Amino acid sequence: MTNFDQELQQKLDALPRDRAPNRDLWRGIELGMEQPADEAVKPAYRGGLYAIAASIALVACLSWFGFNRMPVTPSGQLTGTELVQALSQQHEQQKQSLLVQYTDTPALTENWQAQLTELDQAANAIKAALDEDPDNTALLRMLQNVYQQQIALIERVHAPKWQQI
Repeated sequence: MTNFDQELQQKLDALPRDRAPNRDLWRGIELGMEQPADEAVKPAYRGGLYAIAASIALVACLSWFGFNRMPVTPSGQLTGTELVQALSQQHEQQKQSLLVQYTDTPALTENWQAQLTELDQAANAIKAALDEDPDNTALLRMLQNVYQQQIALIERVHAPKWQQI
């Protein structure tokens, strides 16, 4: 044995063998034995059931809103060109509705209409690309993103979040 090992062994031997707890532990043990095991599990189990139910409700709501958001042709599927037209029509209705809603509200910036025009030009460029490849999902997402940016611009300019309660 090396010197270090010998010193370590001596210190370990010098430690007391029995150590008493700082407080009486029997009271906690008694309480644990008196409470039935199924009652201790119920709150956690109930919380798990609520979480599962909430997850199922969330998925159901998102599915329902997702399916009812797009108009569907009698065949049940929109083709690329019909989908672009439906998206454009829905967006235009939403945009006009917001502009009518905010007619009496002063805008926070002066150049917001120029930004809106630029986003319109971007949407037109994406639509032109979709005429060539109507089923391109990346272009469809880009178009949807531009439309969302337009709506967000109108809302931010007329009703910014810091003004809302």
